Amino acid sequence: MAALPEMQIDLTHGVEFRDQPSLTWIYDPISNRLRGWGDGYEALRQAVEIICNVERFRWQIYSPNFGIELEGLLGTEPGYAASELRRRLEDAFSADRRLLGLSRFDWRSDGERLFVETTVDTVFGPVPAALEVKL
Repeated sequence: MAALPEMQIDLTHGVEFRDQPSLTWIYDPISNRLRGWGDGYEALRQAVEIICNVERFRWQIYSPNFGIELEGLLGTEPGYAASELRRRLEDAFSADRRLLGLSRFDWRSDGERLFVETTVDTVFGPVPAALEVKL
């Protein structure tokens, strides 16, 4: 009897990786309801919005690779917070192969909050995103 399980899958011909479809439910923020199915750009736009608004490691419904870490920016200087937020955004977007990176990153601060406007480059085209972080 083997101590470890034996694999019955033949990997001698290699492994083919396929991207899963991006078909998902689309949320309508005006009516607070799901308005149907969406795919492509619309699904990716919603994914960017959710990634920017979900605190990473907080919600068990999301994998540890999903979301962004914003809590550690509390109490930091605006310049440092902006540069760290850009790095954290790029890290958050790197988990999804459809998201290619940031092409624009503009920020301003009023001393208490950091406001960021960015453009996320995707396989379907640019997606605008905005964040507000309490400092």
